[in-house]
Amino acid sequence: MIERDESMTSPDPSLARRGDTVDPGAAGPEREFEVGLRPKSLAEFVGQEALKENLNIVIEAAKKRDEPLEHVLLYGNPGLGKTTLASIIANELGAQIRITSGPALEKVGDLAAILSNMQKGDVLFIDEIHRMNRTIEEILYPAMEDYALDIIVGKGPTARTLRLNLEKFTIIGATTRLSLLSSPLRDRFGMTYHLNFYEHDDIGKIVARSAKLLNVETDADAVDLLAGRSRRTPRIANRLLRRVRDFADVRADGRISTSVAADALKMLNVDAHGLDDVDRRLLATIIEKFNGGPVGLSTLAASTQEEIDTIEDVYEPFLLQLGFLARTPRGRVATDAAYRHLGYDVPLNRDS
Repeated sequence: MIERDESMTSPDPSLARRGDTVDPGAAGPEREFEVGLRPKSLAEFVGQEALKENLNIVIEAAKKRDEPLEHVLLYGNPGLGKTTLASIIANELGAQIRITSGPALEKVGDLAAILSNMQKGDVLFIDEIHRMNRTIEEILYPAMEDYALDIIVGKGPTARTLRLNLEKFTIIGATTRLSLLSSPLRDRFGMTYHLNFYEHDDIGKIVARSAKLLNVETDADAVDLLAGRSRRTPRIANRLLRRVRDFADVRADGRISTSVAADALKMLNVDAHGLDDVDRRLLATIIEKFNGGPVGLSTLAASTQEEIDTIEDVYEPFLLQLGFLARTPRGRVATDAAYRHLGYDVPLNRDS
């Protein structure tokens, strides 16, 4: 059973503000759409094989000993399945899951209210845990380590500390920025797992599964085409499928053929590598205004009118994966591959 207090769930505004097709952030109606497509068990979850194998073992061990699972930290780029895995872990444990986010925990009372209502074996999922208030974080330390909540009553010389014992529970934290977590918090997680970008075949399986759940007839070649444009990210794959389904319903007979998928992706300005207008604009800015770089991130953000966090969290990771962008001590550099992809002549004597 999943309990979500909407007033305590706050998506990252730097992601939620964007409506780009290939932005891996999601909020509002899209999150609701995703819930219907999410797998319910590790067996249904596609990809991340090493992570799944490890989770299978620790979950079975916890169930065998009738103990709560150790606290789990999941990190990786947006859209790779951290929230989905948290729900699956709770489901595999037969536990209730409560969902909140780091920015939503503004007061000590918010956290105390959640923790004091946790039952034995329950799971608390904290999304964007790196954005949690430091005061809240310190309250969390004894809760994670000793299953106790230390509450200060009163002020000044008359202040005293009350310790409230809690049921043994599991916290699952999710973050896109592991480096922003403090060492004391990071050390209290018994397990830390990194979610990688997905392989092409795995993305294809995800698209095919989602199409089946949506009752959309889809050609195998169209599935392969969508997988190739999905930036190796399940959330983007499902979003593209959703947009192409709309196109097929309006401009075709509702069936997603290869030609229908190609026409829809062309209309969405998603190219063969999965890049959209913003990706291409970032690379073109580096090439045209800064002679291919290096250029500092803040300067690039100002030049493209994009937020630094959006560039760093949403666009840069995939451009680095493709080899279109390089990081140097002096800034970002567009590679020869980026020049060729955008149709520019590669300058001679470049250090890229």
